[in-house]
Amino acid sequence: MNLATGIQKAIDYIEAHITDELDMAEVARQAACSPYYFQKIFGILCGITVGEYIRNRRLTLAGSELMKTDAKVIDTALKYGYESPESFTRAFTRFHGVTPTEAKREGGRLRSFSRFKVQIILKGGNSMNYNIVKKEAFTVLEKVEQHTVVGEQNKNTIPEFWGRAHSDGTITTLLEHASDSTFIYGTCYGNGLTDAETFDYGIAVECAPDTVAPEGFRVNTIPARTWVVAECTGPMPEAIQQLWHELCAEFFPTSDYTPTYEMDIEAYPDGDMLSPDYKSQIWIPVVSE
Repeated sequence: MNLATGIQKAIDYIEAHITDELDMAEVARQAACSPYYFQKIFGILCGITVGEYIRNRRLTLAGSELMKTDAKVIDTALKYGYESPESFTRAFTRFHGVTPTEAKREGGRLRSFSRFKVQIILKGGNSMNYNIVKKEAFTVLEKVEQHTVVGEQNKNTIPEFWGRAHSDGTITTLLEHASDSTFIYGTCYGNGLTDAETFDYGIAVECAPDTVAPEGFRVNTIPARTWVVAECTGPMPEAIQQLWHELCAEFFPTSDYTPTYEMDIEAYPDGDMLSPDYKSQIWIPVVSE
């Protein structure tokens, strides 16, 4: 199943269960990937988070029901997943610009957020620097934290992890043990096709296989795999975010390769990460269709 097809199946599932309490693991299962990778790819292809999509669709449908039917505000709030009329009113007013009572009493113009249909449009003319690399197993020393996709907390906790690593000596310790200091890696273990909503994320360097891990670190072997290694040039984080978009929206839908969803690596060389000439990479393990 390609990325676009998988995301569309998940959207169709969301729409069919829009008034239910949605289980993100079950939603991700429709796309044949873990909750972590589903939320990551959804955001890249659709431009908003899964949570925003669900909230916007529910508020759109709720507004339509209040205007067109005799449904009560409290019943509509409960139907679309709000625990109280007050929380529903706050969300409804932020989205539509009027309260539910005003919408019901006065009608008028409400905001509409339509159902998504994923389409891959091939624009052409873009070039992406990438290689297909068969890499033997290699060893990394890494400091690892567990993160969660629940509430999309990982979008804040991973940058915070990097911030601490630069200030608490983690980066210095890693470089002292590096067998190859070309890159510092962000190693993301996405749990493959499991339902897990938590995942391990590491900050790592390549090291010798017999390295003894300092306290608080671990030595890990990355198995032999075939990787798509794509490179971008430009300041962080914009350049690597754009590269992720190109991989998910352009490369994978038109290639003979499919991600394994077991992990991905972002590779950062030493240098000024805000420079327009800064080069970084994304490594994704793949299988050939």
